[in-house]
Amino acid sequence: MKKYASFFRLRFVVGLQYRTAALAGIVTQFAWGFIQIMIFCAFYRTDAAAFPMSLSATASYIWLQQAFLAFFAAWMMENDIFDTIVSGNIAYELCRPVSLYNMWFAKSTATRLSRAVLRCFPILIAAAFLPKPYGLAAPADLLHFLLFVLTLGLGLAVTVAFCMLVYVLAFFTIAPQGLRMVFTSTVEFFAGFIIPLPFFPEKVQRLMELLPFASMQNVPMRIYSASMTCAEMKRAVSLQVFWLAAVVAAGKLLCRRAEKKITVQGG
Repeated sequence: MKKYASFFRLRFVVGLQYRTAALAGIVTQFAWGFIQIMIFCAFYRTDAAAFPMSLSATASYIWLQQAFLAFFAAWMMENDIFDTIVSGNIAYELCRPVSLYNMWFAKSTATRLSRAVLRCFPILIAAAFLPKPYGLAAPADLLHFLLFVLTLGLGLAVTVAFCMLVYVLAFFTIAPQGLRMVFTSTVEFFAGFIIPLPFFPEKVQRLMELLPFASMQNVPMRIYSASMTCAEMKRAVSLQVFWLAAVVAAGKLLCRRAEKKITVQGG
């Protein structure tokens, strides 16, 4: 475990150095958050009672989404991993006495965490001072906050595990661009990036909540905004744990298979 902790620590420290990029991201995410909230405001003015979440809860959902974008954005993948696979430099990685899957998992988690640390606090603090119902509301109680923190970590792990699947599947393709596009589009729709899942028709929502994509950002954001019952929270956390175990197991199995069939041409 010490070697993977070292990979994590080194990548995390490197990620903290990109402060200018983080500042640009904060400005962009503020602008995008305001645009989304204004769009929802226009809909809420027509008939607020027809929506499954209050405007305040929806605004909190959006600000949390922007603050922790680095945790759950499917398009924030490790380009150096794809380059390593495509260029053939993966041969050097295989010479290391470490698990390829565990090393990449540690690096990917550290990258997302470092980006979120740089961006989340300014967004959360500024959003908390915005007037109601446009700002970030406080959690319903301490239990909701603790569950939010727990599910936030589980959601991050599920997101990284799915990205790991894409990295491993890149071994079986000529170019990973198409794979990345399909994965990114699927996650953004089914995880609630574009439209929060409660806004879908009830039958569609129930189906989407069973999918692994709902275990990413959907669960922690909705727990924080208190838009889930106790039974729904228990089921959501259980699904997060299940999908994390299932996706990691599938990723490790595919990774072992890929390592046995790698062919590196040239020299």
